Amino acid sequence: MKPLSGLRIIEFDGLGPVTFAGMMLADLGADVLRLTRSAAAGTGAFSEVGGEILHRGRSAVSVNLKDPADHVRVMDLIGAADAVIEGFRPGVMERLGLGPDDCAPANPRLVYGRITGWGQTGPMAQQVGHDLNYIALTGALHATGEPDRPPRPPLNLVGDYGGGAMLVVVGVLAALLEAKATGRGRVVDAAMTDGSALLMSLFYALQARGLWSDTRGGNLLDGGAPFYRCYTCADGRFVAVGALEPQFYAALIAGLGLTADEAPQYDMAGWPELHARFESLFATRNRDDWAARFAGTDACVTPVLSLAEAPGHPHNMARGTLAGTPVQPGPAPRFDGGIIAPTGRPDDLSLDGAVAAWRRPG
Repeated sequence: MKPLSGLRIIEFDGLGPVTFAGMMLADLGADVLRLTRSAAAGTGAFSEVGGEILHRGRSAVSVNLKDPADHVRVMDLIGAADAVIEGFRPGVMERLGLGPDDCAPANPRLVYGRITGWGQTGPMAQQVGHDLNYIALTGALHATGEPDRPPRPPLNLVGDYGGGAMLVVVGVLAALLEAKATGRGRVVDAAMTDGSALLMSLFYALQARGLWSDTRGGNLLDGGAPFYRCYTCADGRFVAVGALEPQFYAALIAGLGLTADEAPQYDMAGWPELHARFESLFATRNRDDWAARFAGTDACVTPVLSLAEAPGHPHNMARGTLAGTPVQPGPAPRFDGGIIAPTGRPDDLSLDGAVAAWRRPG
């Protein structure tokens, strides 16, 4: 038994956060059914971008949401579901007759999870955008990158996945707990702008205390500190240094052959010089030589691994963090120390077959 075994969730197929949220819920044991666009409705762009990994663990059913017969069957599925997740622009599901108010009479306890960039309300709710646009409005994008360069996109991890998918999963699970007690569902409005701003809580707290500057690359955790950044090694590869606490910093400088007098940690005026000193030292050895030198110490020095290298690292191999064919991240978090093995992508179903499979007794 997995933690979410017995839950039934309808995923209206989409890109980015909806797909990731569906994968997470399926990994944790929910019976998630992807409703994909049928050939009659016209195939959407990037419809298979998730492939074997992001679409794992759940079957797909092709539907034409504008077809009255398919609409009836989809509503039958919703009537048997515990939750719905969708990522269309506000108003799209309502125009299809599948919005929360349309579904409530058929299933009052339904939890309806909605992921958008700007949210269901506000002056930008109908505006198009992508992860980069959403995090630009929250301060998150401004804080990333080098001080003398434009902000650097942090992949689409902050808006799509951290601020969108992860928070809709939290919201849906919270609402499901409430629905179990009350018999009434909720609409979960997961805006990536809201979620990205929430992820920036620490940095707003530091700014309020005068401990964070809007000068990019000049702070403790944005590459400004010489003991919390990456360095280029002799072979052109990199190490990550995260020696924040004094005892860890002491292990770092010992491994570099320095003393505390030569490299005071929190003398910010001396940080540029210390940056240069560390750069020259790390450039004298290859990445894996440094990794071996600091292995087993508290210096918080690790090799920066590529996507091709990461699955072969002994720690990742021991935990099954990245495994399988194709190589993919395993489900997380873990429960009672056990590994939840990722499941493949089951065979796709017909719409009638899905309705029959989900029909509840009585």
